[in-house]
Amino acid sequence: MTRTLSIQGLSLRHMQHTLVDNLDLTLKAGQVHALVGASGSGKSLSCVGILDLLPPGVHSNGGSLYLDGRAVQPAHIRGRQAALVLQNPRSAFNPVRSLRQHALETLKIRGVRGVQAEQLILDTLDEVGLNDGQRVLDSFAFQLSGGMLQRFMIALALLADSHFLLADEPTSDLDVVAQARFLDLLERLVAQRNLGVLLITHDMGVVARCADQVSVMAHGRIVEQTDVHTLFNAPRSEEARTLLAAHHALTMESGAS
Repeated sequence: MTRTLSIQGLSLRHMQHTLVDNLDLTLKAGQVHALVGASGSGKSLSCVGILDLLPPGVHSNGGSLYLDGRAVQPAHIRGRQAALVLQNPRSAFNPVRSLRQHALETLKIRGVRGVQAEQLILDTLDEVGLNDGQRVLDSFAFQLSGGMLQRFMIALALLADSHFLLADEPTSDLDVVAQARFLDLLERLVAQRNLGVLLITHDMGVVARCADQVSVMAHGRIVEQTDVHTLFNAPRSEEARTLLAAHHALTMESGAS
């Protein structure tokens, strides 16, 4: 049976304003589901709303979360069955704790300690391309690049044995080389680890490369859900056509230069 993580009827409000309206979304193991939309469409807020990590002043006005068809509370699965990778990874780390302490704390929740924990951490860092593991573990977040911290966040998700990864604009702050390496890693882990991924992005090139399914968001609502090939070849919504037109214009300009 394919593992699934579903959110149904997620609605988010700030004061009297509806920011996300009745969001339905299903992630499947072994697939990348891209959530795209213009800035301010509600896609990043939806990402944190799924795991109930809302910013101050934003409140949920409805929504049910299901893991493999069973209702669950977000607090019971975040950092365990589902992990979050942020656009600015530095904000996810305690600045006065080493990365080794972060990794050991993650494994402590699973009851893994001592020599077994140390070896598992080093093996996992190697799996995500952080080959100088001891140096990385002795470092603090401010001492590593954004690309390395993104990889470390994925390593923490693997150490937690998470089956689903929610990634909010993970490539937007990375240079082109770091972006390519991150996407290579993501694709490999989806294939080898059978991860289910929600990828929040405005980059349609990333969508074309990585996504299996795509949801298009506008003004807090999903306006189109389809597979990636259909979206690029026969988009139904005006929002999807606008995003694709901008993507084609940019890629043509890049090719011309």
